[in-house]
Amino acid sequence: MENQLKTGTTTIGIVCKDGVVLAADRRATAGHMIVDKKAEKTHIISDNFAVTIAGTVSDAQLVIKLIRAELKLKEVRTYKAPTAKEAANLLGGILYGNLRRPSMFPGIAHFLLGGKDKEGTHLYDLFPDGSVTQIRDYVSSGSGSVFAYGVLETQYKSDMLTSEAVKLAVKCVNTALQRDSASGNGVDVIVINNKDIRRVVQRELVCQL
Repeated sequence: MENQLKTGTTTIGIVCKDGVVLAADRRATAGHMIVDKKAEKTHIISDNFAVTIAGTVSDAQLVIKLIRAELKLKEVRTYKAPTAKEAANLLGGILYGNLRRPSMFPGIAHFLLGGKDKEGTHLYDLFPDGSVTQIRDYVSSGSGSVFAYGVLETQYKSDMLTSEAVKLAVKCVNTALQRDSASGNGVDVIVINNKDIRRVVQRELVCQL
């Protein structure tokens, strides 16, 4: 187990006055080796929901396929779009089963879920063990989260707009990549509001040596 390769990342979720902002860096690592400089860690999974991923890439990719199918299936069965709480619980159930399935390589994937429904926009933190926590302000995951939290703790405001939060999220990722070798190569940002979900930032960030 001491020789097991570990992954790292920095993901951000911010609750705003007019929506939710999700962000993540672009670097995928295996131990000390950078295996992908353009990794996609933010995913729009439906017209109403988007996620960030951290952890084992294969598990995260499989879970994304499963939750996309489950959300569509639930909509077909109930003739209505799932609420954010329902989507979070569906994803949590998948993660719970994924971690506890007998395997030599247990599934480890951490998700931040942002979404919209008739009640507004919502943000959830879904830990690899399947726990589901609704976030009222901000959250970060991954190896760079300790650095991101330092920025969030001092600069987050409960009444901030998504336009402000986008800049804050980019600053969080930029701060993390300056100190965390497992984070870097760029930032992707998604904004969720009551009207739509859109990717607003896709750009490289350079670590200052």
